[in-house]
Amino acid sequence: MPTYFTKSTFAFLRDLAKNNDRTWFDANRDRYEEHVKRPALDFIQEMAPRLATLSPHFHAGPRSLFRIHRDVRFSKDKRPYKTTIGIQFRHDAGRDAHAPGYYLHIEPGGSFAGLGMWHPDGPALRKVRDRMVEAPELWHDAVQHRPFQDAFELEGDALKRAPRGYDPEHPLIEDLKRKDFIGGRKVPNAFVQDPELPDQLTALFAAGTPFMRFLCEAVGVEF
Repeated sequence: MPTYFTKSTFAFLRDLAKNNDRTWFDANRDRYEEHVKRPALDFIQEMAPRLATLSPHFHAGPRSLFRIHRDVRFSKDKRPYKTTIGIQFRHDAGRDAHAPGYYLHIEPGGSFAGLGMWHPDGPALRKVRDRMVEAPELWHDAVQHRPFQDAFELEGDALKRAPRGYDPEHPLIEDLKRKDFIGGRKVPNAFVQDPELPDQLTALFAAGTPFMRFLCEAVGVEF
């Protein structure tokens, strides 16, 4: 059974954090290819059929792997490389709508898995809030689903006051204040290094199925 990410993966990321410049990266490009890029692409390929068991509308491919190069054009931080690995499994409507997705973040001592919607645009945010008001029982079933509660915590930014147009006394007002709809789960390095990572991550994502279905239906995309 192959192992995708190893201690060498985390060692490279730690070394890159200490030597975040092009000269060092060019000298260590083979390490990046061997311990980061190649295992990430192998892992993504293994996730493709597993995602299909959750929904036919989420895809795994080479573009699931975030580029290691940082966009420094408008940033004061000019370090050229990301010191983490980001893998996102997008909805097939993701190019045309702000759709939910699945995510794996790999970082020494800070890895996590997530699912949902991060920073949805205004129209998508209103659709989710309106759906919560229209069908509060569905939202309740999604976030109170025991496997979801056992696997994830609701995370993200929220307003301090009720959003405009929504009743401040609504029973779901704390959730209506949310600006992100994310289920997050911190995972140890050992989870990422497990040869059974594709199966383990798929099982984790499966716990969020009612949550993802609610979000997809709210923004008008298929699950």
